[in-house]
Amino acid sequence: MGLLALSAMQRSRATKFIATWVKIVHNEQLIFFLSLRLDCWCSIANLAHSHRLDLNSVMKILKTQTLRGPNYWSIRHQKLILLRLDLEDLAERPSSDIPGFYEGLIEVLPSLVEHFCSPGCRGGFLSRVREGTMMGHIAEHVALELQTLAGMPVGFGRTRETSTPGVYQVAIEYLDPQAGRYAARAAVRLCQSIVDTGRYPLDELEQDLQDLRDLWAEAALGPSTESIVKEAEARGIPWSPVSARAMIQLGHGVYQKRIQATLSSGTSILGVELASDKEGTKRVLGEAGVPVPRGTVIYYLDELEEAIETVGGFPIVIKPLDGNHGRGITIDINSWELAEEAYDTAKEVSKGVIVERYYRGRDHRVLVVNNKVVAVAERVPAFVVGNGRSTITELIDETNEDPRRGDGHENVLTRIVVDEHSDQVLQRQGYTLESIPPEGATVYLKATANLSTGGVAIDRTAEIHPENIWIAQRVAKLIGLDIAGIDVVTPDISRPLRQVDGVIVEVNAAPGFRMHFCPSEGIPRNVAEPVIDMLFPPGTPSRIPIIAITGTNGKTTTTRLIAHIFRQTGQVVGYTTTDGIYLGDYMVEQGDTTGPQSAQVILQDPTVEIAVLETARGGMLRSGLGFTECDVGVVLNVAADHLGIGDINTVDELAHLKSIVVETARPNGYAVLNADDPLVSLMAKRVKAQIAYFSMNPENELVRSHTQQGGLAAVYENGYLSILKGDWTLRIEQAVNVPLTMGGKAPFMIANALAACLAAFAQGAQIEEIRTALATFQASVKQTPGRMNLFNLGSYHALVDYAHNPHSYEALGGFIQNWQGEHIGVVGGPGDRRDEDFITLGRLSAAIFDRIIVKEDNDTRGRPRGDAAQLIIEGIRQIQPNLRYEVILDETEAVNTALDAAPEGSIVVILPESVNRAIELIEARHPIPEAFSAPAAPQITNGHHAYEPAAIESENSLEAEVTKG
Repeated sequence: MGLLALSAMQRSRATKFIATWVKIVHNEQLIFFLSLRLDCWCSIANLAHSHRLDLNSVMKILKTQTLRGPNYWSIRHQKLILLRLDLEDLAERPSSDIPGFYEGLIEVLPSLVEHFCSPGCRGGFLSRVREGTMMGHIAEHVALELQTLAGMPVGFGRTRETSTPGVYQVAIEYLDPQAGRYAARAAVRLCQSIVDTGRYPLDELEQDLQDLRDLWAEAALGPSTESIVKEAEARGIPWSPVSARAMIQLGHGVYQKRIQATLSSGTSILGVELASDKEGTKRVLGEAGVPVPRGTVIYYLDELEEAIETVGGFPIVIKPLDGNHGRGITIDINSWELAEEAYDTAKEVSKGVIVERYYRGRDHRVLVVNNKVVAVAERVPAFVVGNGRSTITELIDETNEDPRRGDGHENVLTRIVVDEHSDQVLQRQGYTLESIPPEGATVYLKATANLSTGGVAIDRTAEIHPENIWIAQRVAKLIGLDIAGIDVVTPDISRPLRQVDGVIVEVNAAPGFRMHFCPSEGIPRNVAEPVIDMLFPPGTPSRIPIIAITGTNGKTTTTRLIAHIFRQTGQVVGYTTTDGIYLGDYMVEQGDTTGPQSAQVILQDPTVEIAVLETARGGMLRSGLGFTECDVGVVLNVAADHLGIGDINTVDELAHLKSIVVETARPNGYAVLNADDPLVSLMAKRVKAQIAYFSMNPENELVRSHTQQGGLAAVYENGYLSILKGDWTLRIEQAVNVPLTMGGKAPFMIANALAACLAAFAQGAQIEEIRTALATFQASVKQTPGRMNLFNLGSYHALVDYAHNPHSYEALGGFIQNWQGEHIGVVGGPGDRRDEDFITLGRLSAAIFDRIIVKEDNDTRGRPRGDAAQLIIEGIRQIQPNLRYEVILDETEAVNTALDAAPEGSIVVILPESVNRAIELIEARHPIPEAFSAPAAPQITNGHHAYEPAAIESENSLEAEVTKG
């Protein structure tokens, strides 16, 4: 029976079966399925039936996100994969209702018994599976276990059902993002297979684990780099990868340092070049009286015989002039035939070949950091010990079974790999791979003692002679390296080199640390500690101050004002807004840059001294915060906006999301909260930092109680923007003299200014600096584009503001109601808002404006054209059925119509999709520049005494005390 003979349902079920089976097997099987003849489809349908497959219950991963910072799911667990998982027909089927699922799961992953889950005991999770839990929860645990089994121990996960029935958000911790995403997909595939077939093939599980191991091996930091990064983390020093040359940045902004393996930003390129020139290094050291091997460099085979005579005859060492990791080196050469072979081996690595006298002794690596010897290790070439029964091959296999050995640098030791060089080394000892060495005999497999070729390391730090320490430290200075690995051959490192004919054979830039912090024998040495001490001496900073601002409305204006305040201090300010990324006076990138990637641009810039970061909900949901902690976190307000997007459906959920910013404020930093907003003030319970409140009401009970206990606050009192601390009131400026507040007529701008002043003061800005900033900051196109930009068009005014939600409409109305003359509104809203949001915008517009033009954004965000406008009109009619309004969907036409018809003394308020376009339409009409009066001199009071302006300077000590809190 061919494909066309199948019913539509059968074809659909067969297609789903193929999709499912391709998930279960590997991608190469897809080629097989695609090559099937049409008459095979019936067999596939029958196969599906015979396997009892419920093909309509295939779970779907709708979306995968990678979170890299503090996030909605966890402040502490910052690396999370977030799946949006549709359980399909499994939405109503807990695990207890799926025959054989529990048995199939424990068969393939018996180690899940170690998952405690909510019961809080060993086997807790499996008891949940037996009793019945949903598949999203199970996929969470499976993804964590797959990573753990692959060498990436992770344990944090959360699963929550969304407002869409059967659709779950599954958060899974990861160490490597690619491995985390793979594990999440594999977990869903594994669960689906057990649901469908009762099992998951063990070979498939092993392939998944191997793929995960490969991803981790590719992504993991090298052992030396990882040791330095861990030491930085232990000291609270932030780090991030640089996108080129495998570099790591330690610290932020102007305080940053960089490392590449064990090269640092302070490593001399001249020192690196000299260390790479083995012969040049030996000349420099020899001329300085350092004991080095006798040797010479040759470039042709016919020079070899003379070179051997020059160094004093056999035994000799032959090695490449430019080499590392022991490549091309042959030691203890005692015949012309071996010398020729060694020459050819070295020639494969370098044009130049070094011929040296061979010095008998043990190989030692002396590590010098910042001109101090910090560790010494004896390195032993890869070897096996005979037992009188096993061949050398068998002994190697047995040695490689040591769990400490892995491929490359993934483990403490490296597996021994036999190559042509190993055969030569064995031959010189009279062995082959099939030889059976006597019991106790040591058989070397490599000529050089590198850990990367299977060698072992023995800590000798406590044994090195003081004179040898002095020599090693002098050598590092002579070559010019801040981090140097000095190779010493000596029979006894505890005796001076000259007494035992010991020599310095090499100096290495970027030396490996593994042999020191994880030796095969002896005491591990924390060699990363002196590196961090060198890069960040005790008492020196590694972080720049971070001030992070969030809220529903006012974020951009407040961010810009805080940045403007700190520019008065002379520091280089980096800040991000919905308009772009800025460094000092210059824009780096235009656009909505309020996410974590934009924050990293600021934090990785070596010129930035303070970061002011607008932090919007979208970036926090997509990727988490772009920083681990901030010094000052600011939450301006929380109101209904973007609800229904990103599974944030209520204002309480939105408040929880916004609170991430202040929850990351450092304990000795500040959380600046709006005391007039209950959703914001409640965040104080979740904050570890000191609290500072701002309020438009000087009688706010929360503020009064807080300041009476010595807390910090900012209030609008008696027409002044003031800082409160205990009994003291520090008056900054009258609102009427602050251009941003539109002569004191825009209450929400006063609130924004209070928040900015308080945040800056908490971070150490002086009152005079804040005052100067307030006097020179305007709601203008230049300083706050799209935020209360007022234009004088002669007989009337135009106002452009990016209000787009009910809260911002209400705030705008607080200013418009103070305007004498007709109020004309050009209104609209983003198409991805809920229907009820548009109706609310219409209702608010009817309360604010005398005449309304309803327009729509060019990008309707999926809504039918005209749909949003009709909903706004519905809201207008609910409040004022007889209000004059018209619908002009095109924004440009709507703006021009309003401006053309504006009567004398009126104000045309434009709430645009494109701020730049609206401003261009207004500026084409040649607005008259506005002038602002100079601010009046402020007063400082303590509630009883008023000080004249002349006394302000003497009160600077008070300001400093308040700042310290």
